[in-house]
Amino acid sequence: MSPHRPRLEYFNPADLSWTDHRGFCHSVDGMHAAPHGLYVERVVDNPKYHYIESWLLPDLGLRATVYHLRPGHDRGQTYYLDIGDYGPVNGGKKWRAESHYLHVVARPGQAPELLGIDELLTSHAAGHFDTHRTHRAIEHAAAVVDGIAGCDHDVDRWLAAKGVVLTWL
Repeated sequence: MSPHRPRLEYFNPADLSWTDHRGFCHSVDGMHAAPHGLYVERVVDNPKYHYIESWLLPDLGLRATVYHLRPGHDRGQTYYLDIGDYGPVNGGKKWRAESHYLHVVARPGQAPELLGIDELLTSHAAGHFDTHRTHRAIEHAAAVVDGIAGCDHDVDRWLAAKGVVLTWL
């Protein structure tokens, strides 16, 4: 993994657009703000999955994503949780997403899996992510894994205990 700066993305509910970390602007199928975050749904041209739904959850420092997998690619994954900073900018007209390299893959009835530690540490060593933020990201990810495990490996139950109930297609 080559080191890189945290990936930034922007979401514009007014024109239903998403600007990816490379600066390319894409249309999305749906986007709306709710008290606990921003919901985004879009079609994806990927051999493994065809549709993505995500919630940006500022108070939890998470992006919760569900992939709608194509036949033959079901891995039993329910949630892919990105650790980072998410929230409205420009007076709430747009939303900003900054990924902090770490991801928690949560499958029903299984221990959550933490991914991306190598990417985080490589980027930290290259000076793209300072020590304080690196420690904070690791502690945050550990708290997410611990919280989900403490709720019988049920992400929805853990989120509900945090006061967040998500809706999906």
